[in-house]
Amino acid sequence: MAKAWNDLGDDYAASSSVLIGDADCTADAKELCEKFEVRGYPTIQYFVDGALWEGEDYKGGRDYDSLKKFVEETLEVKCDPANPDDSDCSDKEKAYIEKMKAKSVDDRKKQLDRLDAMKDGKMKPELKQWLVQRLRILSSLTTGDEL
Repeated sequence: MAKAWNDLGDDYAASSSVLIGDADCTADAKELCEKFEVRGYPTIQYFVDGALWEGEDYKGGRDYDSLKKFVEETLEVKCDPANPDDSDCSDKEKAYIEKMKAKSVDDRKKQLDRLDAMKDGKMKPELKQWLVQRLRILSSLTTGDEL
């Protein structure tokens, strides 16, 4: 798995939306590993949308293709809601951005909470991807809003 992980890190070394890193829990990173309750090795955790305090355990395949697919579908940010016309936003994302911009802060928060509660449920991969995209859009739109 180390080679797959290192290759993935190389792929995203220049990316601004994904950071691939590792910590040696048997050496200098003991405190970090305790903080995130790492109990087995290797453990992969991921953090979405600036969530620095609560990582989620990755449960997918450990080969390069599985890791790459997960990053592309779940972690890589391609659409910037602040500049939807200047980034890689689909028409569906652009429409959702406009719809959510017209909503109140409270309505956006309710939608964010609703989608967040659904994210661990079972669903088809394309629905899961759209859910993650909407969560990113809402998180971006609510940054700076008083929730």
